[in-house]
Amino acid sequence: MSAEDSNVKRQDAMWPEFEKAEKLARGAALKWASGIFYHPDQLERLGQYRKRETQRTSSVQSRLKSAVQSYLEGVGTGLGQLRASVDDVRSVRHTLVDVCEDWQSKVNGFEGLGQLSSLVSDHVQLATAVHNLQQVFSVPEVVTETRQLIEDRRLLEAHSKLMAMESWRDNILCQLYRAGRQDTEGEQIVLSYFSAVRQLNEDLAKELWDVVSCGLTLVKQDPSLFVSAIRIIEREEKVDQVALDGQNQHMFFPPGRPKNLRQMFFKVIEQSTATQFRARQTDTKGPGLANHLAALQNNILNDLKVVKHLMVQCCPPHYNILQTYILLHHSCLSGHLQDIISWDLEKSEIYTVLNWIRQIYHSSPEMVNHPDLSPDVDITSPGPLISQGALEQLEDKYVNAIRLAVSDWMQKAQEAEVNDWYREEEPESDHEGYCHSSLPVIVTQMLEENVQVAMVISDSLRDKMVAMALQELESFLYRFREAVISYGKERQKESQPKYYLLYLLAAVNNCIALRRTVQWLQQQCGQGSHGDCCSKLPHSIDTAVDRAMKKGCKLLIDEMFTELQPHFPQLLSGSWLSGSDFIDTICTVMDRYCNYFTRIREPVFQGLEEPDRLTNVISSVSELIKLRDTSLLSLEVSGLVTNYPDISDEHVSVLLDIRGDVSKDVRGTVLEMLEQNTQPPPEDYQPIFSDILVPAPILPFCLPAVKCG
Repeated sequence: MSAEDSNVKRQDAMWPEFEKAEKLARGAALKWASGIFYHPDQLERLGQYRKRETQRTSSVQSRLKSAVQSYLEGVGTGLGQLRASVDDVRSVRHTLVDVCEDWQSKVNGFEGLGQLSSLVSDHVQLATAVHNLQQVFSVPEVVTETRQLIEDRRLLEAHSKLMAMESWRDNILCQLYRAGRQDTEGEQIVLSYFSAVRQLNEDLAKELWDVVSCGLTLVKQDPSLFVSAIRIIEREEKVDQVALDGQNQHMFFPPGRPKNLRQMFFKVIEQSTATQFRARQTDTKGPGLANHLAALQNNILNDLKVVKHLMVQCCPPHYNILQTYILLHHSCLSGHLQDIISWDLEKSEIYTVLNWIRQIYHSSPEMVNHPDLSPDVDITSPGPLISQGALEQLEDKYVNAIRLAVSDWMQKAQEAEVNDWYREEEPESDHEGYCHSSLPVIVTQMLEENVQVAMVISDSLRDKMVAMALQELESFLYRFREAVISYGKERQKESQPKYYLLYLLAAVNNCIALRRTVQWLQQQCGQGSHGDCCSKLPHSIDTAVDRAMKKGCKLLIDEMFTELQPHFPQLLSGSWLSGSDFIDTICTVMDRYCNYFTRIREPVFQGLEEPDRLTNVISSVSELIKLRDTSLLSLEVSGLVTNYPDISDEHVSVLLDIRGDVSKDVRGTVLEMLEQNTQPPPEDYQPIFSDILVPAPILPFCLPAVKCG
């Protein structure tokens, strides 16, 4: 094996990718050559292919040599840089060794610097003390002067001296801070020496808050004192801001900062406003509630006028002091009203509170809507005095209180009305002759007054009151109907009422009047912004009115039928056809009752519903009776059955008996035809003959067959 082959094998072992690439190249070349020389005529161009491939191979080899040469040059440069780096690292290591040896030899020399640092610190403290020596010695005297100024309420002068002492203290502490001596014994000595400054701050703050709490009085008497307090507060706010800015920049932060006097100012006026409200809460229960709310209204309005016309001029604009006082009064008033509505209030007291909340506070020109306050006052920003839920509960409480009173009063009014029915006197009549009583007028007046009073408060209370009035009126009408029924039963007893019919007429007229009251109440619910509440009202009240009214009418008609009943058996009889004077008696009775019925208001004649249908029945029956040709009776009866399918063979037999000229054969034919043509009535058919009872036939009189003795 040659050395070249050994090298190739060694390279193949070291570079398996090289061997793989070579095999792929040989295979690709073989494939290309087999494709080129597949045809014999291609062999002639063998020289051209060899020359072209030789040139291509030379080009590839030259590019490879160039790339390898460039790579080798880069490798050489890198190796040179690595050698230089190694030399530099060795040089740095030797230098560090020398530095460490020098540091170890000089460590003992730094131990003496600690004493020098202590001497420098002492020098700084002494220098600071010498620099502020004059101010330091004057501190006790200035403290005494400042305390006297505070007692004399010369607040601006006192504050100036206090700020000077704080400045001296802070300058000393700042110098200690810069010297790195904070939180040391020297700082504690300074704070102890200036300890009177903290007490003076507290004394001055106490005077400030006394002035602020009496601000409404002072701005009317001596506004300069209140203005001094405001100026002091603004001075301190500026100092607070400077201190906070320094703290953000990691600078010295003076002790006792921030004071936040402006924040405390608003807290004090809030407390003073609450204190004034508590002082004004006298005996507010019972009749004194209205006077108490009126006094609150007057006091609040006077306070807000003072704030707008006087205090606003003493405060910076950004205090927005007028709106602040409005919010404070609103908050205190809201809490006070919450306490009031939690009491067991009477209905008049509840109305007073509702009226004050709904109408006076926001809408009255004697409250926050006063011309002296608007348009500077935003009356919407404070919000409602009490929550909507609490207001709804208060309205419901008021409506329930009225409901109890109305129900009790209606019960008593009905009892009085029923007692009048048994009097020995006729009921009252108006100028048109209609019988009536004072009951509907009193009931209507009571309900209308309550609804109109509720309308003054709000639409929602009006709607609730209307619903309550309709419900109570419905219950009253049901009780009234039961009373009318009981009154009708008394008629059947021996001790019957003397003016029974007239009081029934009055009861019907009263129901008609109450129906107009119902209509008025329903119309009230359609007014205002809550017109959709009519859909929530009970419609059963219309039924209650109709039932009570119709019950009175039925008793009247029953009374008429009771008087006419003895004459009914003679109707449609032979004697009736031949002529009799009992018809005149019936007409006389009906005329008398018609005169009674004319004393009823409005269309109660609907007891005669669908008169045309009843008239047609009478006409059909009369045609059957008047028919002369008996052979046509079957045809006439057939038409009668078609129009009135509820007619029975008993009804037809009675009609034939009335004629008196129908033979047995004709009767049999008619009844047989009637039996064959019987059909069930339609679903929408309103029965007529089913309600007409057929009297039992009167048997002819005969003597019994007995044996003679």
